[in-house]
This record gives sequence, structure tokens and C-alpha cells, in this order.
Amino acid sequence: MELNHTRRGSGEPLLLIHGLGGSWRTWEPVLDDLADEREVIAVDLPGHGETPPLSGETSMDTLAGAVIDFLETQDLAGVDAVGNSMGARLVLELARRGEIGSTVALAPGGFWEGWERYFFYATIAPSIRLVRALQPVMDGLTASAVGRTLLLAQLSARPWKLSGDVAGEELRTFAESPVFDELVDELAFGPAQRGRDSTPESIVIGWGRKDRLTLPRQARRAKERFPDARWYWFEDAGHYLHWDAPEEATRLILRTTG
Repeated sequence: MELNHTRRGSGEPLLLIHGLGGSWRTWEPVLDDLADEREVIAVDLPGHGETPPLSGETSMDTLAGAVIDFLETQDLAGVDAVGNSMGARLVLELARRGEIGSTVALAPGGFWEGWERYFFYATIAPSIRLVRALQPVMDGLTASAVGRTLLLAQLSARPWKLSGDVAGEELRTFAESPVFDELVDELAFGPAQRGRDSTPESIVIGWGRKDRLTLPRQARRAKERFPDARWYWFEDAGHYLHWDAPEEATRLILRTTG
């Protein structure tokens, strides 16, 4: 499948996969710094950004299949990859299948159990309804530090410091994604992320101590399912690690994939 994408920089390719409802533009805080050393390919997943949805169901399995098809058509088999949130879960799944090289998973979903599933759903489902209702005035809200703080506290530990353009674009794509609701159900109540005892390439999993969406307590399960993975804690960051700690995230990505 053809995925809308952008390419920047030169050198060894590096794939970036955004989270639920996002687009390739979510990576803007780190994109240029990564492109100083790598050829960065940042994609829009099916039903996100400028990529149309799949013809059938949208699930973690079908999204993984679409990315694999894209890698084959772009001659990117075995590419190093980075994902955030749902995208982090996707890169872990692709690593589990042996489809990609060195892998950085930033705040991956799919490791919740019991009440945590309902917490995730109850946190996200009302939020997207609010984001859709506020679209007519969203530009004004995201231009304000107070507006960004109220709208993005679930995703960022310091939303008032974010660029208004990045915040506005993310919330616009949330509202416009035709598969957002389907994927919320899939992520909350579908199968958990499967693990693997060993992987052929290195995996680093990054987690924020202040993550309010994929709670830090879930990191233990990720460790159990990917015991060979290395671990990195972002001490002062929330769920969107590349927003809250862009320089730290860039260093981790380049060190892991270099």
C-alpha cells in the first residue's frame, strides 16, 4: 500500500511511525535534527493524515500489514524504525515479526490489563469528542499556552511549552481521522501486544515517568514480553516523549539506530 510520507536528510534510512490519530507532522520537534544524520521517512498510517483508510477493518494487524507492504514497495526491508504510542506498539510488532532493524519504541500502548483498559478508553473517548466539537475555534485555543495546557495535558508533561502549530496540527488530525474510534476500541479491548524472547536486532523501549496515558506501571509487562530489550526512562516527560524531551529523544534514537 502507498502511504503518504515525507523524506528528509540523507544517509541510512530511518522510519518514523506516529501514534493514534496523528500524522507524520507529529515528529516536527525532532525531524530536522534526525535528518542531519539519517534519511528520515515519516509516514501517515492508513486513515491518518493524507493516507486514505484501508478498505476493510483497521486493526493493529492490518496496520502492520500496510507498513510491511510500504517497506517492500519502497525497498526499505529491514529499515531501522521509531514509533510513538500506537506507533511504538506497531514498531514492536514489526520487530517481533523480524521485519525491521534497530527499533525505538517510545511509550508503547498494548500493555494494559484489567481496569487500565477502561482507564485508557475513558480517558481517550471523551477527549476526542471534545476535540471534534472545538475544531471551529481550535486555532485560537492552540495559539494560547492555557489552551494547549487544557487540551494536551494527557499527552504532554509541559503542554504550555509546545509549538501552537504542532499542537494544532495534531488535534486537527485527531478530529479528522476516520478510523480513530475504531482504533480506540481495538487498542482498549482488543488483543494485547505479544512479545518475543529474542529479536534479531536491538530494541530500546522508552517510557516517561509522567505518562498519564500508558501508565509507567505497564512498563513491567513490556519488559516481560521483550526481555532482550534495553530500557530508557525519561524522568521529566509524559506520553509524547519527542515533544517533552526532543533533544533527549533525538540522542536516544540516533544512539540506538546508529
